[in-house]
Amino acid sequence: MRLRNIKGSREVIAANEWVIHDETACKGQWKKHFGSDAPIYIEIGTGKGQFIMELARRNPDKNFIGIEKYSSVLLRALEKRQYYEGNNLYFIRMDAEYIEDVFAKDEVAGIYLNFSDPWPKERHAKRRLTSRQYWNRYGHILKPDGRVAFKTDNRDLFTFSLEEVGAAGWRLEHVSFDLHQSHFCENNISSWRYMMFCRRNLHRKIMILCYDHQLLNCKCIQIQRSFREVCRFIEKFGRPPCKKC
Repeated sequence: MRLRNIKGSREVIAANEWVIHDETACKGQWKKHFGSDAPIYIEIGTGKGQFIMELARRNPDKNFIGIEKYSSVLLRALEKRQYYEGNNLYFIRMDAEYIEDVFAKDEVAGIYLNFSDPWPKERHAKRRLTSRQYWNRYGHILKPDGRVAFKTDNRDLFTFSLEEVGAAGWRLEHVSFDLHQSHFCENNISSWRYMMFCRRNLHRKIMILCYDHQLLNCKCIQIQRSFREVCRFIEKFGRPPCKKC
């Protein structure tokens, strides 16, 4: 989908008080920037901001940062931000590839990935936000007990993500092949993309994964099973194998 360029969006973003413009200078100093010791959560590809805005409203005791690459999209999030009175939400316009330049080791408590670009061409696999290259970046900035939550309506990206997370040495904590029929649905926060999906794709499913930032120590997953086999196991039994590990 081509993004429509909005004239003057960069200028508006540059003047907005809720956008961090010297993000690399904040590395290791984010709690000082927020003025609190509250845990920091980030959404990569925040889009029009509906998800992270609602997340910030529901959790005033936590701090949030929305990361968006495209100015025209971030502008829409900032339009919503002006109606939110809390001070626990900021935005950054940047490419997530450089996320390690912005956050220090163990500085982030959790990461949200909602309807990320699937980059369907194989030569663009490294650009996918769930590629092993990105898992390595996430592992550097996340706390030892940090989590990554990922939602998608793209089955190919979902399968790719299962395989890549294993290659990166992460552990699959929770999974659902149908968000609406799972316990995740009760506390689900809608994003603009999610709402568009529900209106246009009534018979398709949204899949959700939650990853634990702890290295896999289960031999049956690491050695005896490929992640495609794990994927099939989950779809059949509704849980990953060796749930206790």
